[in-house]
Amino acid sequence: MVDFSVLVLSGAHATSVAMTLDMLDAAARLAPRVGRPRPTWRVLSPDGGTVVLRGGVGVPTRALPARPRAEKSTWIIPGLGVDQPGDLAMRLARDDACKAVAAVSRHAAQGGAVAASCSAVFLLQAAGILRARHVTTSWWLASALRRLGSDCRVDADRMVCVDGPVTTAGAAFAQADLVLHLLRTRFGAALADLVARMLLIDGRRAQSPFVVPAMLSGGNELVAGLTARIERALPDPPSVADLARQFSLSPRTLARHVRAATGQGTLALVQGVRLNRARLLIENSRMSIEQVAAQVGYEDATALRRLMRKVAGTTPSRFRVRVQDA
Repeated sequence: MVDFSVLVLSGAHATSVAMTLDMLDAAARLAPRVGRPRPTWRVLSPDGGTVVLRGGVGVPTRALPARPRAEKSTWIIPGLGVDQPGDLAMRLARDDACKAVAAVSRHAAQGGAVAASCSAVFLLQAAGILRARHVTTSWWLASALRRLGSDCRVDADRMVCVDGPVTTAGAAFAQADLVLHLLRTRFGAALADLVARMLLIDGRRAQSPFVVPAMLSGGNELVAGLTARIERALPDPPSVADLARQFSLSPRTLARHVRAATGQGTLALVQGVRLNRARLLIENSRMSIEQVAAQVGYEDATALRRLMRKVAGTTPSRFRVRVQDA
């Protein structure tokens, strides 16, 4: 019996697949150093053979078992390589995805654990195993998942969410955070931490610092319009009441629409736009933190630091990129 089964579909993110296999290989090599057994794994696909990933890289796989039995391995599904919400339904309708959905559903029904990142979380949703669970996915796909899975709680700020036997993670590179969590859970913190140190993987708990508010709309015209209006107004962002009036809605109705599309309130959307502008200025200019704060409408840098720590879990200086002298 293996510890992990990596289920790969054609067109999957090559980085997510390679990252998973490299981290498992590193864990197997490092396990004796911390007195832990070596993790074991297999790579599966719906039909077996060489599966071509996004970018043309091929990975050898074994076919899913014809007669699946209850097993204790955790199934890991890397991102499907789909970036746009509108393409998800088409990808999940393909024959290999339908076979994968059926297999994952059976595995979960038999008590098996599953883990997925990025667009692969939608495969879990199609398998019917996200009901009433707390989950995450790539932050720009979260609104689409909320529409499909109204019976689950989607937390787009989280890098990794664990709810019983179901573990979900954010965008493609959150696959590293996902695998570290699985190694920590199954083989202990010492091995997971050693893998992270050897591969220079930083532990990240939130997607918040990486969110681009304009992409949160998920095709929602109202949210896209709100985001554009807020961005144009900086450094004097409109109040929630002003936004509601400009879009001919009551503040309560506006809040309901924003929350349905993004999972957050109108004020949080305003703050998100301001913080994103601040992050870009910090990364790409020589402005002081005080000057950046003024550019996004804060009276002093203390307010910006406080809000960035609360929302993004870090300080403004973390985003400072060293600008080379000409």
